[in-house]
Amino acid sequence: MSEGPDPAGDTDDEAAVPLVELTGESAALLLSPRLAQFAAVARTQHVTRAAAELGIPQPTLSRTIARLEADLGVQLLTRHGRRVRLTSSGRTLLAHAERSLVHAERGGRAVREDADPHSGRIAFGFPHTLGPSTVPDLLREFSEEYPRIRFQLMQDYGAALLSRLRTGELDLTLISPPPEESDVTARRVHRQRLRIVVPAGHPLAGRKRARLAEVRDDAFVSLPSGYGLRQITDRLCVQAGFTPRIAFEGEEVETLRGLVAAGLGVALLPAPAVPRPGVVELEADGPGVVRDIALIWMKGRQAPSPVVEFRHFLLARHDRLLRG
Repeated sequence: MSEGPDPAGDTDDEAAVPLVELTGESAALLLSPRLAQFAAVARTQHVTRAAAELGIPQPTLSRTIARLEADLGVQLLTRHGRRVRLTSSGRTLLAHAERSLVHAERGGRAVREDADPHSGRIAFGFPHTLGPSTVPDLLREFSEEYPRIRFQLMQDYGAALLSRLRTGELDLTLISPPPEESDVTARRVHRQRLRIVVPAGHPLAGRKRARLAEVRDDAFVSLPSGYGLRQITDRLCVQAGFTPRIAFEGEEVETLRGLVAAGLGVALLPAPAVPRPGVVELEADGPGVVRDIALIWMKGRQAPSPVVEFRHFLLARHDRLLRG
């Protein structure tokens, strides 16, 4: 009787790997068809039987093995009637093929799971200013309908989020202000009024409203250059007739409120999730003291079902995305 194939072959120092089931539904067969077909023949030691398990015609499988041997320049199998045996080269290739098929199968399953409309994965980006409450509230509401969908969350400033979207690290991202780029689709989902934030002891602290020009002589605290809210602050101040004097920069909005509370400057910020002691939030008089928040995705990139569902969810909440 012929000996069965040894997946470990002549690599005894490597641990044996579990065998992937090679059927018509196998991701490994889809991703590595010639290796999978060779492995099926080696396991069964029978071309006709392997073809039946793979769901392909026997002549097709025979031609595939012949082409594989020709491409590699070695004989992988010897024929003994209707059965085949592995040569030394065949045993070496099988040992590596089985390991490759395991990784291909795992990779294919992971991709399919990520695309499952009920249990997939979404890579979602957003600026730091939306992190404390807005995004958690949105995810809680979405998860009530799709509890098995998983999220990979990334926070960054606008240009970095756009870069991650382009490289495929992100499926969707919220950005403010909306970029004017030809390779992305941008849909405004919320227009948020900004507030002039002053220390509790500031001369304007007793009022409810103020014009941005009234704090032109104050030092400002703001996000660093490159951040969307900093771009908006600079633009609105120039429109009000002055260039803001930035005394302190910080990457978190609540840190900026702390600097204002300490009397180190004023700021132009969105409404807080929770009121901060030591500061007064003034409504900004005049048109256009707002920031537009847009949902961004790549043009021409096919989105998995979970991403499409979440995109529809966010777009359906147009101008109801945030509380403030």
